[in-house]
Amino acid sequence: MRESHEDETAAEKTARCYGLWDSPLSPRSLAAWTRLEAARWDSDGRTLVWLEDRSGQGVLVAQRSAVEAPVDLTCDPGVRAEVSYGGGDFAVHRGHVYFVAHNDGRVFRQPLRGGQVRAITPKFGKAASPAVSPDGRWVAYVHQDNDAIDRLAVVDAEGRAWSRILTEGHDFYMQPRWSPDGKRFTWIAWDHPNMPWDGTVLYAASVAGDRFPKLVDVRKIAGGPETAVFQPEFTPDGRRVLFVSDETGWGRIGLCDLDTAERRWLTPEGLEYGLPAWLQDMRTYGLAPDGRQLLAACNEGGFQRIERIDLETAERAPVAELSDYTEVSQVAVAPAGRRVAFVGSGPAIPPRVVDHDLQSGRTRVVARSRSETVPAAALARCEALTWETDGGQRAHGLYYAPASARFRGTGKPPLVVLVHGGPTSQARAGWNADAQFLATRGYAVLVVNYRGSTGYGREYMLKLRGRWGECDVDDCISGARHLAESGKADPGRTVIMGGSAGGFTVLEAMVRRPDAFAAGICLYGVADQFHLAAETHKFESRYLDTLLGPLPEAAPIYRDRSPVLRAGRIRRPLAVFQGDEDQIVPRAQSEAIVAALKQNGTPHVYHVYQGEGHGWRKRETVEHFYKAVDRFLREHVVFA
Repeated sequence: MRESHEDETAAEKTARCYGLWDSPLSPRSLAAWTRLEAARWDSDGRTLVWLEDRSGQGVLVAQRSAVEAPVDLTCDPGVRAEVSYGGGDFAVHRGHVYFVAHNDGRVFRQPLRGGQVRAITPKFGKAASPAVSPDGRWVAYVHQDNDAIDRLAVVDAEGRAWSRILTEGHDFYMQPRWSPDGKRFTWIAWDHPNMPWDGTVLYAASVAGDRFPKLVDVRKIAGGPETAVFQPEFTPDGRRVLFVSDETGWGRIGLCDLDTAERRWLTPEGLEYGLPAWLQDMRTYGLAPDGRQLLAACNEGGFQRIERIDLETAERAPVAELSDYTEVSQVAVAPAGRRVAFVGSGPAIPPRVVDHDLQSGRTRVVARSRSETVPAAALARCEALTWETDGGQRAHGLYYAPASARFRGTGKPPLVVLVHGGPTSQARAGWNADAQFLATRGYAVLVVNYRGSTGYGREYMLKLRGRWGECDVDDCISGARHLAESGKADPGRTVIMGGSAGGFTVLEAMVRRPDAFAAGICLYGVADQFHLAAETHKFESRYLDTLLGPLPEAAPIYRDRSPVLRAGRIRRPLAVFQGDEDQIVPRAQSEAIVAALKQNGTPHVYHVYQGEGHGWRKRETVEHFYKAVDRFLREHVVFA
C-alpha cells in the first residue's frame, strides 16, 4: 500500500508540473512521417499523382481510381527540383509524368503505367516547373545555369532534340503556363533586388513556330517593381488570364481579358489569396473545367478555407465539407469531372492529400503524412491572437494553450515563443509539429506573425523593410509580455525558438534584450549579415537590400544586426542546431556563435547533423532533435 501511495504522489506531482507531461507525441512518432509536397491530376481527371518525401527521398505515387491501391512510380532517381528553394517538381499529362531528378537537375519522362524512364533535357544546370503543352508535344520549364542565369526553356516531350530558350533577360522566372489551345503562353519574371513578394511582372505572348515554339508579341499583363503577381492561369477559352496580385494592398484574384485588356477583381480587400513564392509553382486556386467556377484557398488571420468563386458574379461561398482544413496548399482541380485535390491540415490534423468531389460532397483522404492515432482531444487547439506592440502598432500570432487529456497543471505554464523563418512568411493554423510537441508536454506556445509577415496585407509585410532585427524582436517580446499579463504564461519561464531567419530573431533577441527570455533555441540561424550577403545563393543574394539596406551604404546597419559581433552579451542558456550541408545559412555562422558562447562560459548545447541542409529531412535527425529540445527545456526551464 505504501508503494501505491508513493506512486500516486509522484503522479500528482507530475500532473502539476508543466513541461513534464507524458505526451502522446513522442520524438519517434514525429520522426516517422512522410512529407506530402504536391498533388496533380492527369488529363483524364481520374488519375491523381502526388509527391512524398520519405526521409529525404522524393517518391511519386499514383492512384488511378478511388478503388485502386496507390502505386509508387519512382524510386531511383529521387524526385526533387532544386532551383532556389525547390518546388515545381513534376507535371502529369496524357498518361505520362514529367519530373525533375534530385541531384541531377534534368527533366525525366515516365509512363504512368510503367515503362522506360527517359531524360528529355540535357545534364546542364537545373530545371523546375515542367509545363506540358496541350497537344503533348512540348515541355516548357524554368532553367537555372549554375546559380547564375535563369530563363524559360522548351524541349520536345520525348527529348529527341536539344532544349531551346523561350525567353531570358530577367534574373528570375516562375510559373510558365500554356493556354488550352496552345496558342498563347504566360509566365512571371522579376529582377534583383526584388524578391517575388516585392515586385514581379506577369507576361503573355503568342506562340509561333512550326519546328520549335517561340514567343512573339510579348506584353506585360500585370505587376511591376512594387506589385507582386502570383500564379497565372488561363480560362478554358484561352482569352483570359487569372492571377493573384497585391496591387490594391491585398493578394486578390484578378481576371484579365487578353483581347481587350479589361481587368476586374474577383475577391475583396482584407482577404489574402496569394502566398510568398519561396518555392516554384505554388498554387492557391484552380479553375473548374467549365470555366465558370474557381476553387481557392482564402486566408483570413492565418486560418485558410476553400471557397467556390463564381467567375461571372464574383460570389464566394466556403466549401462546408472541407472546413476542418485550416491550412491548404497546392490546390489542383481535375481537368475533367468535378473534383479538387490539395494538401491540407488543421491544428489537430496532420497533413493529408485530400480528394473532394464537388458534386456529391464526398471527401476522401488519399494519403496521410503520419499515423493519426492521437485523439483530437489530447492535442492543442489554435486561436488567432492580436496584441499591442512597439509604437502602439498591432502584431499577430497563433496561440496554443497547454493540452492534455490526462494532466492538469497548477499555476502558470512556461511559454515557448516560436518564430517563423523567411522572414517574409506566415505561420498558419495548420498542423504545427513543434507547437503540438511542446503544448502536449505542458508548455504554452505563441507562434508570432511579426510585422513583416505575409497574410495581413502588403502594408503589414512592408513594415519589416529596414527593420529586420527590430520589429520581429519587439513583437516576440511584446507577445510574451501580453500572455504573461493576461495570466496565460509564467513571465520568468519564457523561451524563444526559431530557425533560419527565425533563428536570427532568437539570437538578436538574446543579444539586444539578454534578460527577456530564460533560454533560446536556434536552428541554423543567421548570425553574420555580411557573411550571409556574400555567401548565400542567388535567390536571396539581394534580399538584404530591402531588409537592411544595400551595401556598402548600409554597412553600419549590417554590423548592428549581426549577433555574432555582440554574442558576448548572450548570458541565458542557448541550444544551437545546424545541418553540415546547409548552403543557405552555412555552418560557419553557427560555429561562430558557439565559439563565443564557449569563450564566455554561457550554458549551451550544439548539435550538427550530418547530411542535412537547411532543415531536417532524415527521420533519425528529427527524432534526435526533439529529444534534445526536450532535455534542454527540462534542464534550463522546467527545473531552473
